[in-house]
Amino acid sequence: MEYTSNSDKITRDYFDSLLLEARYIDSDLPSTKLELYDRTFDTPIMTAALSHLANTAENGMVKYAQAAANANAVHWVGMGEDKELEEITATGAATIKIIKPHADNKEVFRKIEHAKKAGCFAVGMDIDHAFNGSGGYDNVLGLDMKPKSTEELHDFVQAAGIPFIVKGVLSTKDAEKCLKAGCKGIQLSHHHGIMQYAVPPLMMLSEILQVTRGEIPVFIDCGIESGMDVYKCLALGATAVSVGRHLMPLLKKGADATAERIKEMTGELAATMARTGVRNLNSFDPTVIHQRKF
Repeated sequence: MEYTSNSDKITRDYFDSLLLEARYIDSDLPSTKLELYDRTFDTPIMTAALSHLANTAENGMVKYAQAAANANAVHWVGMGEDKELEEITATGAATIKIIKPHADNKEVFRKIEHAKKAGCFAVGMDIDHAFNGSGGYDNVLGLDMKPKSTEELHDFVQAAGIPFIVKGVLSTKDAEKCLKAGCKGIQLSHHHGIMQYAVPPLMMLSEILQVTRGEIPVFIDCGIESGMDVYKCLALGATAVSVGRHLMPLLKKGADATAERIKEMTGELAATMARTGVRNLNSFDPTVIHQRKF
């Protein structure tokens, strides 16, 4: 195996190292319905918390949301102006708003309140944008960032009043702190390789599930490109997954084309579920997975 510091390549190699056994006897057509925070969706494939898609497609952020709505999928959204979020939720997409770790907590609380008023059904924080690559605090588009304490996360959870999710968890230590803070979900992510040699999110899943003990949903982000990738995440215990960069090029063709790819990936997932004896999202068996040795 070729070694590299590129976290995205490491993640891709890990996905490709996982092999599946077939289980046909007593199998049947599967359901891909996802139950999440008292809502029902057609697929466990969610959009990722992207931002600033204007360079990808005209009105890209709204088209991205419309695609999720068309596919009856959960929609995540990252940075953006208040008006843009209102346009996104107006599409009817069930939206999770992810807020940056602003140094000024007043801005965090303000954004939480606005997300609720805009109709988001969950909200959260992207914790991995706290530091820059030079050992200082991060600054994103002129906005100062700072890491948050467990106590601060608890305050955000209390202010939200709707499910609060932490994005960027990549250790059992952070998972434990999220539980302590009262978070209602975590997303395992290395933010498209924001740190070199980052462990693939899927590789950390088993250890983190031992910490969360089924108390909260655990989502997977980064590098997911097919229904087969989705299957591997779900088989190993993830609640659902987020797909972002794989969908971005399709936005130039519009929301319908992007939604169609989500539906195609869901079909790929269903086909693999059928061939491995999985009837629904609650009946995955991790023993179907075998890891190829390099």
